Amino acid sequence: MSSQAALLTSVLLFPGGLFALALGLGLKGADRRFAARLQARVGPPLLQPLYDLVKLGFKRTMVPLTVASQLVFLATPLVALVAMLYAAALIPVPWLPAPSPQLGNVLVLVYLLAVPGVALMIAGSASGSTYGAIGFSREMALMLAYEGPIVLVVAAVALRTGATEGQFAVLSLTEIVRHQQIHGANLFDPMLWPALIAFLFFYPANLGIIPFDIPEAETEVLEGPLVEYSGPALGLFKLMSAVKSVVVLGLGLTLFFPIVPEGPLGLVVWLLEDFVLMLLGVTALRVGIGRMRIDQAVSFFLKWPLVAALASLAVVVAA
Repeated sequence: MSSQAALLTSVLLFPGGLFALALGLGLKGADRRFAARLQARVGPPLLQPLYDLVKLGFKRTMVPLTVASQLVFLATPLVALVAMLYAAALIPVPWLPAPSPQLGNVLVLVYLLAVPGVALMIAGSASGSTYGAIGFSREMALMLAYEGPIVLVVAAVALRTGATEGQFAVLSLTEIVRHQQIHGANLFDPMLWPALIAFLFFYPANLGIIPFDIPEAETEVLEGPLVEYSGPALGLFKLMSAVKSVVVLGLGLTLFFPIVPEGPLGLVVWLLEDFVLMLLGVTALRVGIGRMRIDQAVSFFLKWPLVAALASLAVVVAA
């Protein structure tokens, strides 16, 4: 297979594309089902996220009269989805072909993870809605709070891996996985425990779930940046959210615990890890606690995850 064909396969089929879309919708379905069971409800079927997307596909996309730019309003969700499909193609998945180095490395992935937040800000400002504008400002404040810790977490892992490999830093996700398969998972490296803690807080914030769903809080700003979206345009945002959950979970497993059996069993174990992390780190969290205010969330990230990530980076550099 030529390099161009391999790149297209990675982005359109697996580990990005259809594979990421199917896994993301499965994670969303399991999340809703498990949340219902925790609240003593029957809950929707596992395929409910897919049914919702089909329903949105047959509805009209209503463009508000006050929209700042119709082109920007309609293109934003598509750009966000494409960015996440590309990001999913960078995640090493057991038993599937390794991501091509031409696609990029962990720094590219970190940049791509910022695209959905920027897309939500643009969507909120382009909608012409007061609620969208409030959601825009909240999303911007939250991004400024959690982007710093994830950059420091990635830097700590890259430098720690590089020190062991005799390099300054290792930015290839495939090489980070290979290093842990030989030397043991970063999960068990005390130097990276503060970075792990910082990532565990970044994880729900980037996915936009309670207690960090402040930009889209339904009871306060009626979905914020998405309040004016409907039909296929809203469906694209839902798809983006599903794929982003795969990317964030995959990044966490790649950085800290990529060790699974070889062959098809490795893929099965990796998928089970994704579902367990989704149910424990997202579903149980949002069911069990309430929403923070935006000032509380920003203050929290500047006090704890940022300090933890900095501490881990300092220890790695000093070692």
